[in-house]
Amino acid sequence: MTDLAHHHTPGRGPTLIFLPGYASDMQGTKALALEAWARGQGRAFLRFDYRGCGQTPGAFEDFTLADWRDDVLAMIDIVQGPVVLVGSSMGGWLMLLAAKARPERIAGLVGIAAAPDFTDWGFTTEEKLALLNEGRLERPSPYGPAPTVYTRAFWMAGEANRVMHGAIPIDAPVRLLHGMADADVPYMRSIHLAQQLRSADVQLSLVKDGDHRLSREGDLARLIGAIEDIA
Repeated sequence: MTDLAHHHTPGRGPTLIFLPGYASDMQGTKALALEAWARGQGRAFLRFDYRGCGQTPGAFEDFTLADWRDDVLAMIDIVQGPVVLVGSSMGGWLMLLAAKARPERIAGLVGIAAAPDFTDWGFTTEEKLALLNEGRLERPSPYGPAPTVYTRAFWMAGEANRVMHGAIPIDAPVRLLHGMADADVPYMRSIHLAQQLRSADVQLSLVKDGDHRLSREGDLARLIGAIEDIA
């Protein structure tokens, strides 16, 4: 899976790897801002596109959470030494799955509006039934004219990879950032995640007027501060 589109900035470790959110790609504000900062600091950084997203080939609807978890693992495996995973929204779910699969490689985790298990709490009963019966669900997107599409296969893979049912066996340092004005992922999800993580080194920063993206200049400064704290 090294044919995944990616940009690797060499530098001192641990390597920072940015994990985009659902239907997002490596050209987002946070990914590019972190890359510029890492380059200026001489830090190793990697951003990439999941299969079916951005510049990586494939049809988006052909892939699921499990496929994208494997993409994260493939990116961890192409770099040397420890890594810090920086996961945005669904990327925050994927970073947990990857950390469980490669615990010896993880120097730390940074979640931005992390959304583990959102196939469980992020859909109404009616939407879940529509996914199961019709195989596909479209929602209007606040970020562009095209609707956001979910598939039955994605939903089923999400349900099979839920992590919030008990203690999460991750011992690395974790930093979580969440906007209290987030309309997509309630900030209480990050509070719950902080409680579920086995690591004793977990810190949560809530931004009262922060939205889901946390891409403003002050938000990016908080994100960089969280990375510096553990990297």
